[in-house]
Amino acid sequence: MSQQRAMHVQTGGSDATPRRAARPASVDETAALRLAFYADDFTGATDTLATVARAGLRAMLFLRPPSPEQRAAAGTLDCLGIAGAARAMRNDMHREELEAIGAYLASLPAPVFHYKTCSTFDSSPDIGSIGLAVRVLRQRLRAGRFLPVVGGQPNLGRYCVFGNLFAAYRTGGEVFRLDRHPSMSRHPVTPSDEADLRRHLCAQGLTRMSAIPYTAYALPADRLDREVACATEAGPDGVLFDVGMDEHLREVGRVIWQHAQHELVLAVGPSSVEQALLAHWAQARQDVESPAGPVSHAHYVAPGNAARDGPVLVLSGSLSPRTAQQVAAAASYRHMPVSMSVLLGDNEHDRRAVQAAIIRTLQSGRHVLAVLADPGDRQDDARLDPATVAEAGGRLLASILQGVRPARLGLAGGDTSSHCIQALDVWGLSYRTQIEPGVALCRLHADASHLDGLEVMLKGGQMGSDGIFEKLLGAAA
Repeated sequence: MSQQRAMHVQTGGSDATPRRAARPASVDETAALRLAFYADDFTGATDTLATVARAGLRAMLFLRPPSPEQRAAAGTLDCLGIAGAARAMRNDMHREELEAIGAYLASLPAPVFHYKTCSTFDSSPDIGSIGLAVRVLRQRLRAGRFLPVVGGQPNLGRYCVFGNLFAAYRTGGEVFRLDRHPSMSRHPVTPSDEADLRRHLCAQGLTRMSAIPYTAYALPADRLDREVACATEAGPDGVLFDVGMDEHLREVGRVIWQHAQHELVLAVGPSSVEQALLAHWAQARQDVESPAGPVSHAHYVAPGNAARDGPVLVLSGSLSPRTAQQVAAAASYRHMPVSMSVLLGDNEHDRRAVQAAIIRTLQSGRHVLAVLADPGDRQDDARLDPATVAEAGGRLLASILQGVRPARLGLAGGDTSSHCIQALDVWGLSYRTQIEPGVALCRLHADASHLDGLEVMLKGGQMGSDGIFEKLLGAAA
């Protein structure tokens, strides 16, 4: 194994344990389950949901481990996802979250479990640590020795070449090495200062990583399999797979699925994990649409051509320059800034006044874009960390939706989306339609009538074209 293909920082053994004993599915709903995933933020979770749903898999995204009633309501699934907020969590909260998630996932019979990360692997040793997630889930799931890390997602402008990650600044825009990216290198929580994903993950405790370069995909299958076997021995903490173009995904999917026939596979990376498996299944002429038919529960609405009718509410808490450009281009909305002094202050009267103004504007038929201040309004206040602002935005959104139901809801920013959805009494999301690459329109599932069926777009700060908020108004679901 060449130095280019393996990074070997010897500081201890692997956390891998033998695969758990095989067990039969306990209920019919799990019989077809091919894949389960946990996403470390909500915007990424909906991208993964959209990826599998558009391929024909029956999928549901839950907001937490579902109750037996919610799981039964979802019917037979090919893919089950859980949306979390681990990307913004410090290690103590992160570990607690994943211990509970891992206990639930361990009860499922899926051959592949995916820890879904941001496509730019946003994380640090202290916040949203991917290394911590791998250690906890590997232990809980009793996953096998082979741990694939899929780098890159070309349809989102993310490319991994010889272990280094590159990302486009905007859809179809210039591509930068991650540590030189105009936005990601200045991320307010986890700034990217290392483009080599092996080194990035090494800092989070995955010290024995190896890699498969994209040039290996041209090898015959048996030769590539031997390369992967050597890489697994050299890098028991994970094997990083380059993805520089869509054509690379099929071989990555073949390798993952081949291992999943013999041991449970814990995979790490963005939605390209699902893209890789789908590409392999298509190549192998496996039927990705389960023969049992569509999801059978009453809440499910298959993608159709229903038109939006009524005002749209968008809440933006993103500090990304990309989102700022999108806000500026949203000419069809009434822009309503929400100051930090009102959002986080002690004056309940002022907060209720802002809430009432947004409700009145929506009731009048106007689209509203509520912006949680701007970078200049936040820079000198120590209280204004992204999680604090996002949690307060979630409380504001919950209050607004008690007073008015918009035709659609849009949330901008990873932390904002996660905390806002968590603030609502919602238990699941299903896919409606794709607005742009990486930006899906979903349907909320809730017991509360004022939330159930509401269409929502969750958009990461870096995602989408300038006109994404305008597209939300006209997207046919």
